[in-house]
Amino acid sequence: MGRSLPQSMSSGSASGSFAALGWALPLLAASIAVIGVAALYSTAGGRFEPWAFRHAWRVALGLGLMLAIGLAPPKVWLRLAYPAYIAMLIMLVFVAVSGITQSGARRWLGVGDLSVQPAEMMKVALIAALARYYQWLPAERVSRPIWVLLPLVMIAAPAGLVLRQPDLGTALLIVAVGLAVMVFAGVRWPYFAVGAIGTASLGTVLWPHLKGYQRQRLLTFLDPDRDPLGAGYHITQSKIALGSGGLQGRGFLGGTQSQLNFLPEKHTDFIFTMFAEETGFVGAVTLLMLYALLITVLLAIAVRAGSTFARLLAGGVAALMALHVSVNVGMVMGLVPVVGVPLPLVSYGGTSLITTLAALGLVLSVAVHRTERMRRHEIGAMW
Repeated sequence: MGRSLPQSMSSGSASGSFAALGWALPLLAASIAVIGVAALYSTAGGRFEPWAFRHAWRVALGLGLMLAIGLAPPKVWLRLAYPAYIAMLIMLVFVAVSGITQSGARRWLGVGDLSVQPAEMMKVALIAALARYYQWLPAERVSRPIWVLLPLVMIAAPAGLVLRQPDLGTALLIVAVGLAVMVFAGVRWPYFAVGAIGTASLGTVLWPHLKGYQRQRLLTFLDPDRDPLGAGYHITQSKIALGSGGLQGRGFLGGTQSQLNFLPEKHTDFIFTMFAEETGFVGAVTLLMLYALLITVLLAIAVRAGSTFARLLAGGVAALMALHVSVNVGMVMGLVPVVGVPLPLVSYGGTSLITTLAALGLVLSVAVHRTERMRRHEIGAMW
């Protein structure tokens, strides 16, 4: 798919529309982030502390970072792609050795008074590294077995390290976004069909090695009523809150499930539920439409990009956003197991928010420098 995407159009009208896409990107991101600030303000019962104020200044910082990244041409990010990927791998190893443990999981690294989650940054680094690989690789080699193997190794290495933390949800997202980039690059579908069959057959092998709470989450997904006050409590309360919102919601600061603290993790994983309870079906659909517009803009930028690297970079970020939104919303609705995936730009979390805005900055770079061309010989050897 990635190789067959059309190059950027050179006509004046096409250039103007493409520039509009570049403006739309930060405006949509800021709009969704403002909704996040309002939702976190309501989550705290009408107070900026402890979440809304921190989220707001992180949004301001992240938008500034996004614009700064967008000013640099894609060639800069191509040169940094492999070093960033290797740096994130090293950080994931440090997490395994000396990371901060919270709630039985070791996922964070301490940096002074701050803590960062390298797995979130690895998603973007992996997209950039794979995009650089396919920028170097001639089109006729994309689907040859030997050249399919290396990207799979690049995906499996971070996914394995994240799985050991343990963080099953993030590990699966790393695999999913890596495979999405391979699809966009034009790798033939039989590889993915064989992989899907192999993954399904591994289920019985992996089951004994899952943590107890991970097995419980999967069993609860299949039957939420098996333990409504224990493992099924999160999803049961989430469904009650979603249903109680009705068409127009209970009003700002008026959600009973969230305000009375029946809804757990309401500022992170289940913030969409809290928002939907207060704004109803209308508000929930409006937020989802904003995400749909954002993802559409990302894909439109990818289609019109001037190089394989730029197209796969933008397409990969679009896939990452789509996966995060669909998994989070599906999770709170009981359509997928609860795996702890945040809602982009809305859920509270510093590393996730800044990383998302930085990733959007990479796509903004593609839009701003839409006429830039890169040839295979310009980047030298594969490494």
